[in-house]
Amino acid sequence: MILKVNHTTTYRYGQPVSICHNEVHLTPRASARQTVLLHELTIDPAPDTRAARKDYFGNDVTAFSIHLPHRTLAITATSLVDRQADDPIHPGLTPPWEQVRDEVSRHESKDTFDAFQFIFESPRVKLSPAFAAYGAESFAAGRPLLEAARDLCGRIFTDFKYDQGATTVKTPIEEAFELRQGVCQDFAHIMIACLRSIGLPALYVSGCLRCSPDSIGAAASHAWVSVFCGNFGWLDFDPTNNLMPAVDHVTIAHGRDYSDVPPVNGVALGGGKQTIEVTVEVTPAN
Repeated sequence: MILKVNHTTTYRYGQPVSICHNEVHLTPRASARQTVLLHELTIDPAPDTRAARKDYFGNDVTAFSIHLPHRTLAITATSLVDRQADDPIHPGLTPPWEQVRDEVSRHESKDTFDAFQFIFESPRVKLSPAFAAYGAESFAAGRPLLEAARDLCGRIFTDFKYDQGATTVKTPIEEAFELRQGVCQDFAHIMIACLRSIGLPALYVSGCLRCSPDSIGAAASHAWVSVFCGNFGWLDFDPTNNLMPAVDHVTIAHGRDYSDVPPVNGVALGGGKQTIEVTVEVTPAN
């Protein structure tokens, strides 16, 4: 399916901003199942400097600076993406989760060595016995990893309430875990914390979701989880919607947690009080 993605972030300031420096993760990530056909990034006012690079995780990053005074900043990313469905995997064919955990712990192959870095704490994901205990309810001894991860994904979907007013981008996941409320970012962080707390590698995936009546979180940036599954590679799970992402999900970037891949991040001199408006629309291309 070819999808058109429009992502606009607008900052409005109470006082002029004299200078700002920003980084954005807004370019869809290319993969075997996702081909980027077109990407355009429009910035108003036009930046004085602009540079593109790859970050440590292989994501596309654009950095820019604006040196002229301004009271509004609009960042619009427009992309066309050809999204192909993953081949279905029977859960029983995946290895027992302990086997994957132990192989990653030894990290003797390139794939397990790469996955090893994602079993540790990160700035927004803390490991704890509470997360390990919650995850362990899904990961019984010898259970196939895909079956167990799908169960954990479904339990988070059932046990937690999606509430945009319950948390902010700075809310610690321990607090969201206690509240049993939050948004897609919180649900992804909680699932990652449960997986890493029992020794399994997990990635934070930043992206967006095709608009439909049944989808939760489609009107803003979305987030989900990718779990390393040995020879089956990395498998994605969306605990906000209780499904494995397919053609409706567009991957933008991945990292250890949200702090590695915020859509827009930067500093500004001046500005006073500010408001931020974000609109995201993902629709089938004509």
